[in-house]
Order: sequence, then structure tokens, then C-alpha cells
Amino acid sequence: MGEWFIKELKTLGEILVFLVPAIPMTIKITLMAFAFALALGLFVGLSRVSPNKIFSIPSRIYVDVIRGIPLLVQIFFIYFGLGKILNLNQFVAGVAAVSICYSAYLGEIVRSGIQAIHKGQFEAAFSLGMTPVQTMRHVILPQAFPIVLPSVSNEFIATLKDSSLVSMIGLRELTRAGREYYSQYFVTFETWFVVGLIYLGMTFVLSRLASWMERRFRVHGWGMG
Repeated sequence: MGEWFIKELKTLGEILVFLVPAIPMTIKITLMAFAFALALGLFVGLSRVSPNKIFSIPSRIYVDVIRGIPLLVQIFFIYFGLGKILNLNQFVAGVAAVSICYSAYLGEIVRSGIQAIHKGQFEAAFSLGMTPVQTMRHVILPQAFPIVLPSVSNEFIATLKDSSLVSMIGLRELTRAGREYYSQYFVTFETWFVVGLIYLGMTFVLSRLASWMERRFRVHGWGMG
């Protein structure tokens, strides 16, 4: 029993050493994809609540289409389809696909946050002579931010986990590295156990960071402590 336990620990250590170099790529994909998704999602969310149908209708169609197609299919479409036309490498295609997918979800989160603000806030800002852009920037969005923060944090964590799907186009991140180790040594349980632990560790850190931000920007009176 003791020898088996020592052997397993050694195997787990070897797997961890093999996987660690792939972690920065996973983090890089997640951060870049979420940054682009957040910027695009903000635009989509603002367009969704715009009274101008030139913005609201296309943004609604965009959200419906993107949310209706699985992320893996979007990755394949961008890399094997558009990637061949635009000469996109694996990293750019992967980041683009994840960004586009999550921008639709973030756009809806932004929209719901804006619509949660009482219309009296808009009327008060207009009565002070603010333009619609000034109202949105200085009055509405600052109030919507703490409302949408928990949902945005959840999407950030989901982006980290779904970044594993870019391994399907050959980009060597954490999941791809796990598949490489398994294909070389045929160690199944231990390999995916370590991969899962690493993802769990990263999501745990993000969860604690999200909790800190929620406390920092909490909205009093909402039962948030």
C-alpha cells in the first residue's frame, strides 16, 4: 500500500511538471478573449437598449445567432473556415471564437444591468442638461456596474473553463497538454485528475477575486451583507 501510494504521488508529480508549461497559454487565452468579449459585449449591450433600430435590431440578431451556436462549432468555423481565408493562426482563431461567443452573453448581462436602473435616473440626468451619452457614461453605467459584476465574474470563470475547447484546433494549452501526456504514457485517471485540479485551482482564485470585487462594489440593501 505504501509503495503504491508513493508511486502514485510520483506519477502525479511527473504529470504536474509536464502540464505546468501549458498553464500560461491557458491564462493568456482567457485574459485576451475575455478582454475582447467584454469590450464587444459592452457595445452589444448598449446597442440592445438603443432606441435607434439601426443598432438595436442587428445587435439582437447577433445575440440570438451567437448564443444559438455551440462554442466548439464557432471555433471550427473560424479556424477551418474564416481562418483559411484570413490566414488566421490557431491562437488568433481560438481567441476570436471565444471572444465572439462570450460577447453575446456579456451583451445581455450589460443590457439587463442597464434596464435594472430606474427610468427616473435617465429623466433626472436629462433634466440637468446631460446628453444621452453623458447620461449613460456618468449616471447609468456606474450604477449598473455593481449589479452586473457577479454575472460578469461568472462569465470570466466560464471563459477560463471553455478555453479548453481551443485544444481541438491544436493549440497547446492545458487540456491539449493533458491529451499529449495521456497519448504518450497512457495514464488516464491521474492525467485528468491533475488537469482538473489545476483548473479547479485557477477557478478558485478567480472566485475569491470575484468575491472581493463584489464586496468592494457592493450595493447596500440587496442582502449582500
